[in-house]
Amino acid sequence: MQRRGHLRIYLGAAPGVGKTYAMLAEGWRRRSRGADVVVGYVETHDRPNTVAQLRDLPIVPRRQIRYHGQTLEEMDVDAILARRPQVALVDELAHTNIPGSKNEKRWQDIEELLASGIDVISTVNIQHLATLNDIVERITGVGQRETVPDAVVRAADQIELVDMSPEALRRRMAHGNVYPPNQVDTALAFYFRVGNLAALRELALLWVADRVDDELADYRERHGIRQPWETKERIVVALSGAPGSEHLLRRAFRMAARTSAEVIGVHVRVTDGRARDEPPALEDQRRLVGELGGRFVEVGGVDEAKGLVRFAKTENATQLLLGASRRSWAYELLHGSVINRVVRDAAPIDVHVISAPDAPSPPVPQLARRHRPALVPARRRNAALVLAILGVPLLAFGISPIHQQLGLPGALLVLLLAVTCVATLGGVVAGVAAAVTGALFGDFFFAPPLDSFRVDHPVEAVALVVFFAVAGIVSALVDSLTRRGVQVARAQAESESLARLAGASVLAGAQALPDIVADVRRTFGLDSAAILTRREGGWTAAVAEGAPAPSSPEEGSYAVELDGGASLVLSGHTLSADDVRLLDAFVAQLRTAQTRERLEVEAKAAVELAEANTLRSALLAAVSHDLRTPLASIKAAVTSILSKEVAWEPEQVRQFCETIDSEADRLNDLIASLLDMTRLQSGMLPVVEEPTSVHDVLDNAIASLASAATGVVVHFNGDVPPASADPGLLERAVANLVSNAQKWAPPGKPARVEVGAVDGEVEIRVIDEGPGIPVARRESVFVPFQQLGDGVGQGPQGLGLGLALAKGFVEAMSGRLAIEDTPGGGTTMVVTLKRSAEGS
Repeated sequence: MQRRGHLRIYLGAAPGVGKTYAMLAEGWRRRSRGADVVVGYVETHDRPNTVAQLRDLPIVPRRQIRYHGQTLEEMDVDAILARRPQVALVDELAHTNIPGSKNEKRWQDIEELLASGIDVISTVNIQHLATLNDIVERITGVGQRETVPDAVVRAADQIELVDMSPEALRRRMAHGNVYPPNQVDTALAFYFRVGNLAALRELALLWVADRVDDELADYRERHGIRQPWETKERIVVALSGAPGSEHLLRRAFRMAARTSAEVIGVHVRVTDGRARDEPPALEDQRRLVGELGGRFVEVGGVDEAKGLVRFAKTENATQLLLGASRRSWAYELLHGSVINRVVRDAAPIDVHVISAPDAPSPPVPQLARRHRPALVPARRRNAALVLAILGVPLLAFGISPIHQQLGLPGALLVLLLAVTCVATLGGVVAGVAAAVTGALFGDFFFAPPLDSFRVDHPVEAVALVVFFAVAGIVSALVDSLTRRGVQVARAQAESESLARLAGASVLAGAQALPDIVADVRRTFGLDSAAILTRREGGWTAAVAEGAPAPSSPEEGSYAVELDGGASLVLSGHTLSADDVRLLDAFVAQLRTAQTRERLEVEAKAAVELAEANTLRSALLAAVSHDLRTPLASIKAAVTSILSKEVAWEPEQVRQFCETIDSEADRLNDLIASLLDMTRLQSGMLPVVEEPTSVHDVLDNAIASLASAATGVVVHFNGDVPPASADPGLLERAVANLVSNAQKWAPPGKPARVEVGAVDGEVEIRVIDEGPGIPVARRESVFVPFQQLGDGVGQGPQGLGLGLALAKGFVEAMSGRLAIEDTPGGGTTMVVTLKRSAEGS
């Protein structure tokens, strides 16, 4: 049987990282050791370093194919098979062959070589893998037509990642080692952005890491290794589907973020033959795992603990997270603790038991009205009444067989104990009911004559009366103790509420109002609480908590007036006098928060007013000079024309008129810019966003500059969709940027404008190769009237308005204007606009 060749692939994180160079270096190394190595196909892209790396490697001539009247070249598979080298170097694994070739794809050519026993060394970039093609397109905005199935790459005997940091690759690009100089700026501005390269690099690293994990899992399975190997942090989170487990998942992902670990959420479904409904919160937890970037798995097992540990070890997990058990001690006593069994069996995996989050503070207990029984929860009260009506008679019946040994006094003592227990559980009403049934059935079962409610002897009657009196007194004492316990609990709850309220007082007004209203609702156990403000035609909820929120003070069960005509409206049970007393503290804090909010608004208005005054002062200082200059020129020209002492020639008069015209235009532009800046500062600039052709805007902007834009180079990177912008404002912003770029562009190197679509946005890049702007001075470039020493950003108006207006116009259209360095020196102004929905 013929030996199959070995395939080695150099996987590039991005174009230009050096995978072809690495392939040729490996081929030359093998040739130097005596192997028969040939170059089946290599694409050097005329890069000097790659061409030099070919050295003396023999190259198999390419096959000539006629296609659409052109002669094109492809790898000659038959020639390589006839040559039968030990190793063939074949570049660009994902390449699609020209129609008429032996195979459709190059990876199919390589399969033939491998099947013939020839070792192949090939290259491919991460963006050409079929399963990642759509992800790469979303990242870079560029689709890849040539792809290779992931299975072909995964089947390689060796995969070596060729990697380079984004900054290093961009430097290589800027030095001209990847693309020709005229393509460098476009490549760096779009496909080779730092973010794009970082994302591609991460994709490549993760893809290779997954393959390494697969190889490691196969190795451990072949060698029967069951113990986890801590080659990568993996956190398994046990999800029971019980409500409130979301904090467990978030804690796991916070732990994973510190170590770049993988998180797997697992739910063990017990398969003991009994039908069980899906836990109520399991679907929400499954969705949360996906949103946070983890993986959810559901496994079956007879024993929950064993199934969880078995899964964790199978996944080679390093940490296992469980939530603290909420099961009762009785349940764990009967069935055992899942956590204890997991801790015992999970070694060497680290097990973390995460406590449950603090429960929200319960509402303050309600005090009973004076001369009324203490308030007891309905569940306890009903249970106590059942015991009083049924339990006490059953107890009497149960001890009736030993009535001769107990006698009436002993039986009444036993029943008195039952009455005390009932009164403790359900309060005085249940205690009195138990006393009545105890007296009746004590008489029925223990007082002669037996089995009747008649009493023949005064002694027995006195005993029953005393029993009833003692039972009533005990019930009253228990009620008093219950009332005092509720008072203590309420005092404690009030203290905690006031402490929370004091802590909330450090918040600013607008932030504190929702928190205080939520605390009011929680403290008093209300259905809803809201702050309503009066508007024309009714009330509006400024802050609301709970549902349904009241829409007017009349709809609430209680309302209190706040500052500024607002009202705090509460819906739910009726508040007691003690509740109203505690509520006064909340109301006072709400009024304080309202005052703070009002003061914050006034302080903000004062700051804006101070900024406006500063702007006016700067405007007056700047205008005093810049308005005077054109006026002085106009005045001088007019005075010269009107002078009777000199007889001016027609040509001289014409020159004076041209001076007047140009200075008037300059003055008009200056006044228009000042008005625009005033509108921007006051927020009164009209903006009408619509689908806008960037091509048309650029043509109009450059045409408006006339001679100032001579030689500007415009380049569109592919089809550029319409931008969402105001055409007039965008034209003026671009004109200012181009004018500024031309001003600083060196002779022979005019400004350039490059346009492209990136990540759902449209970018306009205005580039010059001038002296550039230091990073420390970039922010001040966009500040009007702050003239820099070198005049950068002053634009044609001379007041520092050019770039400030451009930034204001762009931001008014919900866009961004940023400054970047031009490769090789200079400044690049980047305008980023939203892509129009109609052009998407």
